[in-house]
Amino acid sequence: MISLFMTFSDPAGARRIHADDLAAASGMLGSIPDMTEGLLFTPLEQSVDHPYKDDGTGPVFALQLRFPDLFACEAALDRAGVLADLASGVGLSSLAGLDVTHQAMLTRAFPVDDAAHAPGTVTPCSYLVHYPGPADDINAWNLHYLEHHPPIMRTFPNVRQIEICTRIDWVDRLPSQRVEHMQRNKLVFDSPQALAHALGSDVITRMRADFVKFPPFAGGNKHFPMLTRVVRSGAKSAMRLG
Repeated sequence: MISLFMTFSDPAGARRIHADDLAAASGMLGSIPDMTEGLLFTPLEQSVDHPYKDDGTGPVFALQLRFPDLFACEAALDRAGVLADLASGVGLSSLAGLDVTHQAMLTRAFPVDDAAHAPGTVTPCSYLVHYPGPADDINAWNLHYLEHHPPIMRTFPNVRQIEICTRIDWVDRLPSQRVEHMQRNKLVFDSPQALAHALGSDVITRMRADFVKFPPFAGGNKHFPMLTRVVRSGAKSAMRLG
């Protein structure tokens, strides 16, 4: 599966996407041919405790759009398409003038013990992480990460989804800035509180112990908890997960 990531950032960290713009963006994304699912990420309404709060508040708005293959993804990246309008903030005042980046990546899903959200889940919380890179040896780095980190992630209490995305080559005509982070990963929980509980467990100690064994790399990493909504192709508005 291929994922397209788009990130809308405010260097000052003060802006938020308006509710009507969020609804409009959801409708726009639902019109993209062959998109199987779109995940819409917005900042938490209230901050929660997690080990990497120094990474900041995160983007104003972010997207992960799933496509069955690279050709379907690239077809959505034309200068005359919906994504070009989103990247330019056309008709969406709260997105206009933001710093916008995009990247297409291969998506690798890993098993969890229970993928079903708890009854009453309204808006799940995704923990978005990215490693800009580079690594001295990207193959060695990916081999270590993919073999060692997901089994530890799986032991987080009530983790509902684990995905790791790695780089590919792609073509596009979007007006936003291309980025080539060497890796992104995502953990999904029922709520911000469930995320905070998981990251406060002793599993984080095992994660850090494996982190120091990573093959050499530069660029550090960033961690952002984000509320998560989903829209499917053909939908008129975003639906909440759960």
